[in-house]
Amino acid sequence: MLQEILIPLLSLVFLEVVLGIDNIIFISILTDKLPVEKRDKLRVIGLALAAVIRIGLLTVVSWILKLDNELFALFGVSFSGKGLILLVGGVFLLYKASKEIFHHTEHEKDPTKEIKKPTFMNLLIEILILDIVFSVDSIITAVGMVDNLYVMYAAIITSVLIMIFASKPIVNFINKHVSFKILALCFLMMIGVSLIAESLHFAIPKGYIYFSMLFAFLVDLIQIKTIKTDH
Repeated sequence: MLQEILIPLLSLVFLEVVLGIDNIIFISILTDKLPVEKRDKLRVIGLALAAVIRIGLLTVVSWILKLDNELFALFGVSFSGKGLILLVGGVFLLYKASKEIFHHTEHEKDPTKEIKKPTFMNLLIEILILDIVFSVDSIITAVGMVDNLYVMYAAIITSVLIMIFASKPIVNFINKHVSFKILALCFLMMIGVSLIAESLHFAIPKGYIYFSMLFAFLVDLIQIKTIKTDH
């Protein structure tokens, strides 16, 4: 009996943490725009909102399942509620990531021009939009893996607690190294393309994306270590 609950619980926690990496990276990019004393608050609230949204969606799980039903077709492509959410989320991720990459690489700062800094609430709204997108995908995946609703509740709460504790060192590391920040933004662009492709019924295995980004991360890490050794 315990084994029947424990194995699905651990599997779902692992899946939720892996899917939550996208959230952590996105939050790490946004928190860097705030004063240091407000960054932890935005990070914790953003991840806590992800938990609240997912738990809320689980309470209306029957409605979530209907999101996979076709709403309409356009140019031979059928769209469901889930597909529309993924499409909007993918476009939003592509826009935000490409804008940030441009800002960090090509944007020339004009000392005479005052740069308008985003407010805490504006950044929180952006996190909320992505929380909703990733939560819908996460809940549909969870429902497909586990039948027990309480196991899903436990897995979501556990995974979010893990992400809250693990996110601070990840956020600090990404914000400390510009090269990793660009790499993280490229990862978000790949996720955006993946979401758009999935909404159009061209599923890209997530494993390919995570493996390629892990390889790029290791190469970047070796370069940083090499440079430090040379100096």
